[in-house]
Amino acid sequence: MGCCNAVRGLIAGSVVGALVAVLGAILMPVGDMLIESTVTKEAVIEPGTTAYDNWASAGAPVYRQFWLYDVLNPDGVVEFGDTPMVKERGPYTYKTRYLAKDNITAHENHTVSFILPAGAIFEPSMSVGPEEDEVTVLNLFVAGAYSLIPESAHGILNTLIIGSNSSLFQRRSVKEVLWGYRDPVLGQQVGLFYPYNDTYDGPYSIFTGKDDISKVSLIDKWQDQSTLSFWDDKYCNMINGTDASSFPPFLDKKTPLFFFSSDICRSVSAVYSGTFDLKGIDVYRYMLPPQTLAAPTQNPDNMCFCRDALVTKNCTMAGVLDVSSCRGFPVYISLPHFLHGSAYLRQAVLGMGASEEHHSTYLDVEPITGFTLRFAKRLQVNMMYGPSTKITALKNVKDYTIFPVAWLNETAALDEETADMFKKELVSQVDLLDNLQIGLLSVGSAVCVLCAVAACVVSRNKSKNTIA
Repeated sequence: MGCCNAVRGLIAGSVVGALVAVLGAILMPVGDMLIESTVTKEAVIEPGTTAYDNWASAGAPVYRQFWLYDVLNPDGVVEFGDTPMVKERGPYTYKTRYLAKDNITAHENHTVSFILPAGAIFEPSMSVGPEEDEVTVLNLFVAGAYSLIPESAHGILNTLIIGSNSSLFQRRSVKEVLWGYRDPVLGQQVGLFYPYNDTYDGPYSIFTGKDDISKVSLIDKWQDQSTLSFWDDKYCNMINGTDASSFPPFLDKKTPLFFFSSDICRSVSAVYSGTFDLKGIDVYRYMLPPQTLAAPTQNPDNMCFCRDALVTKNCTMAGVLDVSSCRGFPVYISLPHFLHGSAYLRQAVLGMGASEEHHSTYLDVEPITGFTLRFAKRLQVNMMYGPSTKITALKNVKDYTIFPVAWLNETAALDEETADMFKKELVSQVDLLDNLQIGLLSVGSAVCVLCAVAACVVSRNKSKNTIA
């Protein structure tokens, strides 16, 4: 009788274990639905949601580190046509994007518009020296005028250059090169990023995700236009994706992320490259693929970005984007040290040393919420000069040269306090639910199997005893 009761008990235990395992299995889709429902609700950009609170504020501090290219042999280049040699100087670091979004306005079509105020505060503790440090750099006016003024007027330009004691290169402070100085020829302010303080980027109009969470943060309009007007081509003028600060939730590693960058006046895509731990949070890293700035001969999609066949050697040059039509000044954008660029770009200027680790752009995005928790945007600002029979400073120049002036690393990452809050509100709950699901499934399965095996053993022993 006792043996029968034991078998019944073990069978009951096996049934209970199976029920517990089934409960664990049921919790998996139910738990996923709960997570999806919570994230969908909190990812909408409207007052009261987690996404809105993080989106509207200035958020984590954003820093721009600058390295300027100090020309080591300016006289040799001008007088003898020597290949220029440069050495990067930096970083000189500024705190930027420290101002919250402004003019935030909700619209009936589930979009919200805003502007991004711009400002730069020098950070001495994060710099190699004061911003008054001097460097020998390309003369912005001379290079710019060479590109803009027809060759027939180069004689007049030469008179202006000589009369102001200017040349192809100039000695300026870091602050002047970046933020502006009074050019002796123009009599006006000139600088790589002049004007910057007290200006803004935008206005932007983005989707809130209220009616469709898959559209959250996607750009509807930039500067009140749904397309660009810089490239004379429908494809290149498209505004795709977000501004890269966040993306629609529930990322798929196989799907690229698209974002628009006003710095380069175009949209680009980034592809998944790996999963990393960021202060206890798993993030997907997305990087710009080499074909982003590939030559049109290698990536036909880039043909509409090729604007000057002479400078780009019949559009066979890789690694440089002419943004003159966007900036109103002859500027060429590349990755630092011409990373992924044509070899002759680095051969034309000695001192280049491209590194995937130090010069590539990446985004670290939390895959459930779509929030970008860390990023590094790295760009190089270049200008162009070439030979001229009428400009004294360019008479010995042998070929058109895309010349680097400075490169920047704009970076930000969530701090410990924000990371702890993020883990508490999302990661810990997801982990708890996952552990509960796995625990119930594992324990239930184990109890079911062990009880079933034990019942079989007891039943077999009973049979042997009965025969004996």
